[in-house]
Amino acid sequence: MLHNFLENAKLFIEQLEFRDGVDLILVWLVVYRALLLTKKSGAVQILSGMGVLAIAYFLSSWFSLVTFNWILELIFSNLFLIVVILFQGEIRRALAQIGSNPLLFGASAIEVRHNIEEIAQGVVQLGQRGTGALIVIEREIVLDYFIEPGTELDSNISAEVLNSIFAPMSPLHDGAVLIRAGRIFSAGNFLPLSKNPALDKNLGTRHRAGFGLAEQTDAIVIIVSEENRSVNLVHGSHFAKDVDHGTLRRELYDLLGIKVKPEWSAAT
Repeated sequence: MLHNFLENAKLFIEQLEFRDGVDLILVWLVVYRALLLTKKSGAVQILSGMGVLAIAYFLSSWFSLVTFNWILELIFSNLFLIVVILFQGEIRRALAQIGSNPLLFGASAIEVRHNIEEIAQGVVQLGQRGTGALIVIEREIVLDYFIEPGTELDSNISAEVLNSIFAPMSPLHDGAVLIRAGRIFSAGNFLPLSKNPALDKNLGTRHRAGFGLAEQTDAIVIIVSEENRSVNLVHGSHFAKDVDHGTLRRELYDLLGIKVKPEWSAAT
């Protein structure tokens, strides 16, 4: 049996052509991007629901439940349209990323380094002036399902822009800035408040909002307190309180998967 399997495998490999290899690679890329999109969108529950409907469809056919089977058949006959409607935001974002960077599908390490430096500089400046701020850096999980959207900006990341957004007289200073795919995507976003009873009762709404989002997603949240001018970093269950410029930079480099150059590490 093993001999026959090896012979068949050898025959299959010999019959493969260059275009077959290209075809397999393209299919793998599409499947990989689809799975990555599902992971980022937090759509596992939706896919699980569709799986339950698929099982119900086969069972209704098996037990001759005519009416129920007819309804499910209508749903699955329009499955492509349903998927497009459910994931229209994610599909649009994925196509935009492919169009802007078709080979890497994301920001380069140089761009990420630049953004980290600008964020750290802007946050420290806000803290020195006692200007409250809430900055969210989106990672794997898309945050559209967890926040109340504010005003879309689509701006480059710079310390000057962050200072302008959170200036007391700015119409966008309330709420959080959302950084997505290496750009300031929007400002004035409202985050879910934490319901954790173990949190310090003295924490204000800004901190509770930061904790609330970090508890539900993998986002990085930077909180600048206007009361004590401290800079705090929250991700998952980790809370780094009153971090300085160097610590903030190192944390962001580590969380975003960028190696710190030795001379930079020594300088901080």
